[in-house]
Amino acid sequence: MSKYKVLALDLDGTLTNTQKIITPRTKAALAAAAKAGTRILLASGRPTVGIRPLAEELDLASSGGYILSYNGGKITNCATGEVPVEIRFPSPYIEELCAFAREHEVTILTYDDRGIVTESPEDHYVKVECMINKIQAYGVKDLVKYVNYPVNKFLLAGEPEKLASLEPLLAKQFEGRLSVYRSMPYFLEAMPLGVDKAASLERLLTTLGLTPENLMACGDGWNDKGMIQLAGMGVAMANAVPEVKAVANFITLDNDHDGVGLAIEKFILRE
Repeated sequence: MSKYKVLALDLDGTLTNTQKIITPRTKAALAAAAKAGTRILLASGRPTVGIRPLAEELDLASSGGYILSYNGGKITNCATGEVPVEIRFPSPYIEELCAFAREHEVTILTYDDRGIVTESPEDHYVKVECMINKIQAYGVKDLVKYVNYPVNKFLLAGEPEKLASLEPLLAKQFEGRLSVYRSMPYFLEAMPLGVDKAASLERLLTTLGLTPENLMACGDGWNDKGMIQLAGMGVAMANAVPEVKAVANFITLDNDHDGVGLAIEKFILRE
């Protein structure tokens, strides 16, 4: 059996190709790895509801796999629905954050089990987020009053030029209270402090009685750098940014040429 008991996979640019599809070779390698006892974990900045269809496609509920959503804000056991790791958005800041969005006339949204919730479901950039995650948006009259349940992040959406000017203002207002960064030119993320894929993966490994040496991680973007550095086998895609390639143990093929499938065959299925 492979020593890599957990396989963490970024989605866009890593697991899926440019058509957002998991190709047959990669899917077969994942099935074989799961059968051999490796737990598959899908790690993304997407909300849980936006990752679930891929988890179902890979039948992770049957193999004891996990969803790591919100860049590490939440980890969900696909088989049981249990949440061994969660960092919740601090509820005292919700009203202040929504007030900031209203003052600067940008759309703000968050998520529930159905999809996106926002006061502006027809907003162009809300529809972009729907398309990216293949989920629906639901309009609510008052977001502050509606969000009486645990959430993991909020997203401010608007014209890139406007968000570029708002990012430092938001970061300064919530300094020491929230993590603020732009994930896309038109998306400004507001997250609990200290959330990242690597930190949450390390906590999950501890609950499983494992160490980073038992982790293999594959990714391509800046938010994957930490988990690739953490992993006993950190794999960068050929299409990864240079900073990720620099810290990887192995550079595989790109996401259009079964880079994940190749890495699984080489490091998990070879033994």
